[in-house]
Amino acid sequence: MSDSEFLPPAQWDALREAYATPPRAYHDFAHVEEVLRHYDEVANGPGWEQPQEVRLAVLYHDAIYEAGRKDNEARSAELAVEHIARWLPDRGIDVARVAKLINLTARHGSLGLGDVDRDAALFLDCDMAILAADAATFAAYDRGITAEYRGLVPAWLFKLNRRRFLKGLLVKERIFLSDWFHERLDAKARINLRRAVTEKR
Repeated sequence: MSDSEFLPPAQWDALREAYATPPRAYHDFAHVEEVLRHYDEVANGPGWEQPQEVRLAVLYHDAIYEAGRKDNEARSAELAVEHIARWLPDRGIDVARVAKLINLTARHGSLGLGDVDRDAALFLDCDMAILAADAATFAAYDRGITAEYRGLVPAWLFKLNRRRFLKGLLVKERIFLSDWFHERLDAKARINLRRAVTEKR
C-alpha cells in the first residue's frame, strides 16, 4: 500500500504542506521518503510488530521542524495525534505509541540498547541510516544540516556542536540500536563519521 493509499487525500495534503513549511535543506519530505525506504526494508526483513504505528511515526516524525528549536519532536507528535483523530479515528491505531516513537527521535545519540524496545530501535535506526550512506549522499546530508542552521547560530558554534555530536556517535560501542542495522551499517557509518570529524570545514 502506498502512502497516498494509506492516508486519506486530505490528510496526505496536510502532511505534505507541513513538511513544506518552512522550507528545509534536509528535514523535508525527501528525507521521509528515504526513511520509508528503510522502513520497507525492515518490513521485508525482520518485520514490524506494530507496522501501522511505526509507519505513521516515520511519516510525521519531522512534520514540524524549525532548526534550533527544542520542541520540534513534541510538536510533530502533537500534529500526528491531531491528524489521526481527525482522519483515522476508526483505524484502531495506538496513538500514544505513535507519539512516543516520534518523541524518541529527540534522543538520537543518547539512547542505549536497554532503553527502547525492538520496534523503537529499528525505527530510530531507520532515521539514522543516513550515517551509512555513500560518501556523496552523506556529504549532502551534512551540508543540508549546516544550511538549516545558517544564520540561526554563529558558524563557529554550530561547527563545535556538530562535531561534538558526530564524535559522540563515533565513540559509542554501537551507533545503531538494533542488531539488524548494526550488523549491516555500522562499518559504513564509522567511515563517514571519521571523515566528517577530521576534515576541515
